Amino acid sequence: MRFDQARWTEDDERYEPLLSEKGNREVAVDSELPDELTRDSLELPDVAEPEVARHYTRLSEMNYGVESGPFPLGSCTMKYNPKFTEDLAADPNASVHPGRSGRSAQGTLKLYHELQRYLAAIGGMDAVTLQPPAGAAGEFAGILIAKAYHEAREEDRSEVIVPESAHGTNFASAAMAGYDVVSLPSDDEGRVDIEALDAALSEETAALMLTNPNTLGLFERDIETIAEMVHEAGGLLYYDGANLNALLGRARPGDMGFDVMHYNVHKTFATPHGGGGPGAGPVGVVEELREFLPDPHVRRVPLSGTERANGERSEPGAERDGRYERYTPERSVGKVHGYEGNWLVLLKAHAYIARLGDEGLADASAKAVLNANYLAERVEYDVPFGPFHHEFVASAGEQDAADAAKRMLDFGVHPPTTKWPEIVPEALMTEPTEVESKRTLDQLAAAFNAARASTDAELAEAPSRTTARRIDQTDAARNPRLSWQALDDE
Repeated sequence: MRFDQARWTEDDERYEPLLSEKGNREVAVDSELPDELTRDSLELPDVAEPEVARHYTRLSEMNYGVESGPFPLGSCTMKYNPKFTEDLAADPNASVHPGRSGRSAQGTLKLYHELQRYLAAIGGMDAVTLQPPAGAAGEFAGILIAKAYHEAREEDRSEVIVPESAHGTNFASAAMAGYDVVSLPSDDEGRVDIEALDAALSEETAALMLTNPNTLGLFERDIETIAEMVHEAGGLLYYDGANLNALLGRARPGDMGFDVMHYNVHKTFATPHGGGGPGAGPVGVVEELREFLPDPHVRRVPLSGTERANGERSEPGAERDGRYERYTPERSVGKVHGYEGNWLVLLKAHAYIARLGDEGLADASAKAVLNANYLAERVEYDVPFGPFHHEFVASAGEQDAADAAKRMLDFGVHPPTTKWPEIVPEALMTEPTEVESKRTLDQLAAAFNAARASTDAELAEAPSRTTARRIDQTDAARNPRLSWQALDDE
């Protein structure tokens, strides 16, 4: 497929101008606030509506997202975000202020409670908090819960074991919680090295953090043995939910022996990633850890005698009369975010799960695994580890993986994650997800194979058909421009 991305430029050096550069006017400020808090006037863009519409259309044409084409970033699960969830979140009836009383927000609390139950059932957990505002935040909250559990038992444990191939946030979460991180190597098959784990476990072990399937897409076949070993040492088994999309409706972390886990709703349940708005990283726990969940938590309680006498009833179809309330678990770790969680993103996750149901979720995981395996068969790069599930890691071989990725951009696809996990040299970590059709998988395979067949000169010059050409990654990382004001800095 030929791809030529739009390139709207003011001149050879500058892209589409800012609105403020197209026209400005000074606006007087009339405010009742104290003078020290206001300005006399503001410089605001003064541009006609057609110019505004064209400006944002041009910006969208110079961008690339999951609605532009395939987006196979390995371990990121870049699903398409279905529009029905966006429509639901945009409904005026969903505009519920989090500070409303429990009595006036029973519908909201009901949805929170239902989502807690949905996620608990999916993960095999006994209780779930929705409060953490992102996957990494949920991961940190989960480790704080593990720490509180050990402290309640008057155990002073100092170490968390993390596989070398784990997500970087695993190492960071453990360190932020005050633990020393013990790095665990992989065996020759890319899975947990059981002998190395046995050597690492001790009375200092607070937890082992594990992703299953792991970052190579491999299922940890010895997971029950691993769980038994960790528990015998007195530690907890933590599940990083990054790759839960491979297991939906087929296997549950709780049944494998995991004690605490976080869910990435932006991966598994199709809510927006990153710049799409506030996120959510719910945390599930077994019964023994319920009392340590963040505050507040939502639960269902029976109606009191007074409430019944006043004629109050629960919603139609309820198993029993009752209402929903916020409460503080007995040994709560406290707050990790405001209120019960980010309402609208959790509403989207609830809608996605309810819409798909048990059969739909199982079908999603089946297609995710099928798509990854089909694509790997079509790609001519070597894939050294298998059998894999929802993702695979190819090796760019003698090519630099970053060069190969840049070359793929010229064929209208987003490239995979590069150079990680490090167990695969020049790694191309690829996860097409269940949303891609055979046609787009074939397009992806063609882009992989075109990059593999490219000359050194073509690789060095790529990308050549995108809005932004080859950039200086080192300079971009060391000297980021984090605001529009910085655009004038030299």
